[in-house]
Amino acid sequence: MNSVALDMQKEFKMLQILDTDGNIVKGQKTPKLRDEELKNLYRWMLRLRVYDALAIKLNRQGRLGFYAPLGGQEACQIGAMAALRKTDWLFPSYRDLGAAMYHGWPIADTFKWSRGQIGGMKIPEDVNMFPPQIIIAMQTIHAAGAGWKFRLKGEDHVAITFFGDGATSEGDFHEGLNFAAVNNAQTIFFNQNNGYAISVPLRKQTKSETIAQKALAYGMKGVRIDGNDIFAVYTAVSEAAERARKGEGPTLIEAVTYRLGPHSMSGDDPTRYRPKSEEIEWKEGKDPVKRFRLYLEKKGLWTEEWEKEIEQEMKAEISAAINEVQKAPIGEVEEIMEYVYDEMPAELKRQHAEVLSWKEAK
Repeated sequence: MNSVALDMQKEFKMLQILDTDGNIVKGQKTPKLRDEELKNLYRWMLRLRVYDALAIKLNRQGRLGFYAPLGGQEACQIGAMAALRKTDWLFPSYRDLGAAMYHGWPIADTFKWSRGQIGGMKIPEDVNMFPPQIIIAMQTIHAAGAGWKFRLKGEDHVAITFFGDGATSEGDFHEGLNFAAVNNAQTIFFNQNNGYAISVPLRKQTKSETIAQKALAYGMKGVRIDGNDIFAVYTAVSEAAERARKGEGPTLIEAVTYRLGPHSMSGDDPTRYRPKSEEIEWKEGKDPVKRFRLYLEKKGLWTEEWEKEIEQEMKAEISAAINEVQKAPIGEVEEIMEYVYDEMPAELKRQHAEVLSWKEAK
């Protein structure tokens, strides 16, 4: 390894506060959270784990449409959103439904979105977020623009966007970070580096030793953290938000994590490109939910009975939500055109009329 690479490793040493056995790393401090706040973080992480397992089953039953499993990345999404305010803005990708639900997006709406129902695109007025983005890295541009707007208007808000390691190879990633840095935008770029862009491993995605060091080229703060450590996530996002609100510009956070399931339920088979030993190492030795549970158990804040209560509550919520969604209208073909523009351009009006005419003639 050359001297430059060694310097990068030193500068972007991974922050870890909670080790894999649920102990606080020597010399590190935990965030100042009350016991009830700690329990709520765990409650949400477990809710996501249950949600993920049941969403996979619903997809296999044909009751959900597109679904990208989020299991293994619960600490990233819950830790990050818990560190922000309800008034801050979220720009998620398709794997960040957990972050969206924590921010206030109803479970039923996540299902409608997955099934392509129009109701899933109507974000509630009190939830500051954009619909999950399917186009890789596009949300980084949206978040950069929002963060710029907050600075120009003197608003005390922060925009956060989530994206994977594969997204860092997209042009939108470069444009979003460059624009945000140049304009001192109040934006947090949260990279969930789970090691694979579908089947492409990180080593074939970038020559950089870390993703965090890419921040240097843009002139912004870069941080590398253990993404399966909810305390490290909470701390990094809290500090990034504080810098943004003080006018100190955007931050790129690289959270090293792992998705336990496939890239999506659209035919991906991770056993074809990930070694079994690697999956076992992450699932059994680095699981974010298990790690935080061990910590709470040592503090006397966790019981098996409480865990079962959370699981049953979430299963009941999901059952009610999917039943509600299945009764809702699926939507009509012409609605695809009706929600693209505030006012349809002439060509789209012609196509819209053509679809309606075709339907009437059936």
